[in-house]
Amino acid sequence: MLAYPKPAARIAQSEADELVVWIERGSVRLDDPNEPPPVTSPDPDDDYLIALAASSRSVIVTGDSDLLQLADRIPVESPATFINRLESS
Repeated sequence: MLAYPKPAARIAQSEADELVVWIERGSVRLDDPNEPPPVTSPDPDDDYLIALAASSRSVIVTGDSDLLQLADRIPVESPATFINRLESS
């Protein structure tokens, strides 16, 4: 994802590498949930993310408009909102 044009234009490769290491160190790998998502996305390919986030009580951080439009029903934030919340806590 960090190699996509938008992030690549904003994040230096060395910073992207550091970010990946930071995320890997703080991550927990989870199995795919057996339960269906509590809500469905206009893009059915996103439903597994909703189900995983719901089962792990996690926030989805994304720029995907199909997921962001569900923000009134599931915990989903844009990267900018998430970073601002981290910086203010």
